[in-house]
Amino acid sequence: MMNNIIVLPLIIPIMIGVLLVFFNRQVKLQRIITLVTLLSITGISIYTLNTIQKEGILRLDFGGWEPPFGILFVADSFSMLLVLTASIVTTLCMMYAFSSIGERHEKMYFYPFVLFLLAGVNGSFLTGDMFNLFVCFEVTLLASYVLITLGGTKRQLRESIKYVVINVVASWFFLLALAYLYGSLGTLNMAHLSERVAETGQDPLLTTIGILFLVVFSVKAGLLLFFWLPGSYSAPPMAIAALFGALLTKVGIYALFRTFTIIFYHDPFITHTLLGIMAGITLIVGCMGAIAYKDMRLIASYNVVIAVGFMLVGLAIGTTVAIEGSIYYIVHDMIAKAMLFLLVGTMISLTGKTRINEISGLIKNYPLLGWMFFIVTCSLAGIPPLSGFVGKILVGQGAIESGAYILLALAFLSSIVVLYSLLRIFLNSIFGETIISLEDETPLKFGMIFPIFLLGIGTLALGLGAEVVSVYVSDAANTLTNPSIYIDAILGREE
Repeated sequence: MMNNIIVLPLIIPIMIGVLLVFFNRQVKLQRIITLVTLLSITGISIYTLNTIQKEGILRLDFGGWEPPFGILFVADSFSMLLVLTASIVTTLCMMYAFSSIGERHEKMYFYPFVLFLLAGVNGSFLTGDMFNLFVCFEVTLLASYVLITLGGTKRQLRESIKYVVINVVASWFFLLALAYLYGSLGTLNMAHLSERVAETGQDPLLTTIGILFLVVFSVKAGLLLFFWLPGSYSAPPMAIAALFGALLTKVGIYALFRTFTIIFYHDPFITHTLLGIMAGITLIVGCMGAIAYKDMRLIASYNVVIAVGFMLVGLAIGTTVAIEGSIYYIVHDMIAKAMLFLLVGTMISLTGKTRINEISGLIKNYPLLGWMFFIVTCSLAGIPPLSGFVGKILVGQGAIESGAYILLALAFLSSIVVLYSLLRIFLNSIFGETIISLEDETPLKFGMIFPIFLLGIGTLALGLGAEVVSVYVSDAANTLTNPSIYIDAILGREE
C-alpha cells in the first residue's frame, strides 16, 4: 500500500494541470491552486524520502504485472532527492512568477504547462523503464516548448525552433536506441536490463547501443552538444529560464547516471572514457562562453553548461566518492542556478538592461539584491560554507584517488572561471557608481526578492547541513555504484 505514494509527484501535477486549463482567466485562483499543489508535492517527497531510508527502495507495479513485464515506477534515494529539490525549486520560481510574469502570460496557460513540465521531470526521475523514460522526456519537451514560446517574441520563436529541432532529432535517436536494446536483450526494464547485460556480457554491439544512449542523453543534458542551450535558456521570461536552468538539463544528467551505473558499466574503458572527454570539452567551451559575453542572460546560461560538465566528471571517474560528490552538486546546482537566473531577471526588470556594462551601482539602491548575488556567486564557485563546496571537494577527492588529474585540473579551473564570470556582473553592475537616482528608483517587489532570499537560505543550509543530507546522498551513491541493490529491490519479488 505504502508504495502508491511514489507516483503522486507525477499524477498530481498532471491532474491539477488539466483542471487549471479550464480556469485560465481566473489568475488568482490559478496562483493559489498551483502553490498548494507544489507545496503538497514537496511534502509528499519529504515523506517518501524518509520512508526509503527506513524501508529501502520502493516500487509500484501498475496493473498488477510484476517486473519486468508491467509499467514500473521506482523510488530510491537518488530519484527522490531530485524530485524533492525539483519540487522546492518549482515552488519558489512560481512565487517569483506571481510578481514578475504578468497577467498576459498567466492567461496563456502558463501554470498548467509548468505543472506538466514538473510531471515530465518527476516522471523521468521515478520511472524504472526505458520506454517510460522516453515518454516522460517527450512530456517535458512539449511543455518546455510551449513555455519557451510563451509571449511570442521574435527571439523566443527563433530559439524555440532550434530547441525543438535538436530535441526531436535526439528523440528519434532515442527510439532507435530503444529498438536496438529491446532487439538485443528482449526487455526495457532497467533492473532486468542490468541483469541481462551482466549475464551475457557487454559485447561490442551493446557498447555501441550504450554510446547511442550517451549521444541522446548528452543532447538532453547539454553535454558537449549544447549549442542549442544558451539561446533557448536566455530567450523566455526569467521565471521560466530559472526553471529550465534548474531542471531541464538534470533530466538528461539523471538518465546518464542511471544508464551508465546500472546498465552499461561493464566496459568503462570506452563508455566512461568517452564521458570524461565530453565532460572535459564541455567545461572548456562553457568557460569560454561565460567569459566571452556581456549579456547577463548568456553568462548565466553558459554557467549551466559548465555545471553540466562538472557533474559528469564525477560519473566519468565512477568511484563512490566521486558519484557522491556529483549528487551533492546536482542538488546544489538546482537551487543555486534557479537563484542566479531569478537574480539576473530581477536586475533586468529593475533596469530594463541586459548587458553588464549598461548597469552600475545597484547595491546602493537595492543592498539585499546585491548581497544575494554575492552569495550565489560564492556558492557556484564552491566557496565554503555554501552548498557548492561539498560536491566539489568530493569530486576532487574521487579524481585524485583514481588518478584523473586532467579532469581534476579542468574541474577546478572551471570554478575559477565561474567565480570570474559572476564577479564581472557583481563588480560592473552591482558595485560601482549608481546610475539610478532616488526619484527614478523602481521599488523592489517583495514577491520577487522573497523567493530569492529563500533560495539563498537553501544554499547556505545545504552547505552547513551537509552532514544531515549526507545520509541520503551516501545511500543514493551506494545504490548507483552497487547495481545489485537496485536489481534485488525490483526483481527480488519481495513485498
